[in-house]
Amino acid sequence: MKAFLQRWGTAYGPPLVVLIVGTLLLEAYVRWTHVPIYLAPRPSDVILTLHRERAYLLAASWSTAKAALVGFGLSAGVGVAIALALASSAWVRRAFYPYTVFFQTVPIIAIAPMLSIWLAPGLKAVAACAFIVSVFPVIANTLAGLIATDPALVDLFRLYGASRTAAMLKLRFPAALPNVFIGLRVAAGLAVIGTVVAEFLVGELGEEQGLGVVIVGASHNGHSDRVFAAVLLASALGLTMFGAVNLVARRVLRNWHASART
Repeated sequence: MKAFLQRWGTAYGPPLVVLIVGTLLLEAYVRWTHVPIYLAPRPSDVILTLHRERAYLLAASWSTAKAALVGFGLSAGVGVAIALALASSAWVRRAFYPYTVFFQTVPIIAIAPMLSIWLAPGLKAVAACAFIVSVFPVIANTLAGLIATDPALVDLFRLYGASRTAAMLKLRFPAALPNVFIGLRVAAGLAVIGTVVAEFLVGELGEEQGLGVVIVGASHNGHSDRVFAAVLLASALGLTMFGAVNLVARRVLRNWHASART
């Protein structure tokens, strides 16, 4: 137990200290300068709002979390599958990789209303937006890892008569796992961003209203404390998803890759 507390303090102590000190300084600054509440609420007001409206905000957080998780899950599965297909052939990569960049450059603000028409407003449309925003980092990082496999090891597999599929699944994909998890870490945060942005545009049309709807409604009504509370919850959701991916990466890579030992 003592060793666990020491590790926990080493890992999370410094950022917690920075958070507490920063919050206290911000509270003092807002009180001292008398900043209008509609511009920047006191951190203490935001904390009170989180407590007072916890049922409403938690329900909105759950709605956002569902869409973000669906979008992230799709980006993880589809992104890795596309990267494997692109890595299987140089011709396939040259022909189709430019089209995957579309998912990185598509203006989600413009396409979100169309997705709500095609998929109906609600979870499907919002999750589709999260998928579009987050899939490219998975494709790009996984593909980079697959292509970077040591050519000498690839030749050794070929020398022993291994098929291209066997070499892909037993050599190239395991070697690319660090890159896969890099892409998943980035995608975890982007999925939340895509979800909240989609909720700005189409979330209020669905049956469930997520944090994006809360932010828009509160900003229109001048409730800056609720806006900041919803933003904090969205950030916490992104950090939780990032932490979950990081935990899985450490479990998978800790016995053989240096990145999981630091």
